[in-house]
Amino acid sequence: MPAPHIRHATPEDEEALSRLDRAAWSPLHAVTPRPQPPYDPFFNERFGPLDHFVAELGGDVVGYIRLGYPTSLACNTHVRQIQGLAVAEEARGAGVGRALLRAAGEESRRQGARRLTLRVLGHNAPARALYESEGFVVEGVLPEEFFLDGRYVDDVLMGRSL
Repeated sequence: MPAPHIRHATPEDEEALSRLDRAAWSPLHAVTPRPQPPYDPFFNERFGPLDHFVAELGGDVVGYIRLGYPTSLACNTHVRQIQGLAVAEEARGAGVGRALLRAAGEESRRQGARRLTLRVLGHNAPARALYESEGFVVEGVLPEEFFLDGRYVDDVLMGRSL
């Protein structure tokens, strides 16, 4: 399988990313309820196209990663945070998530960041394994932070130096 093509999102990606986001929804990683119509726009006043990288395979959008600031504090601007990552089911195992993580790291470095962080649900073993393989380490755990699908789930804070 060819390597995914990674690029910045454009406004024209709105519909494809919205569909991907809804299709990829799972209690394995989502803390919000399953999206229902009418759907909110994918891009909004907080996160626009330039806050996203898109992965394509064969010209089809098969993944995205959202990069933002963990807080609005000036003293925290040296940190970037991954605030969304989705890969289409049919593209899993093809290196899409890894390529998106690497693009986010490169972009964070380009912007002058010193650290890259993320939050992942404790029971999401596939995502945690991917993050660890890319140099992220557990920096904190909020035990039983969420009650999802009938059980309590930890919120795991991970980060890495750039």
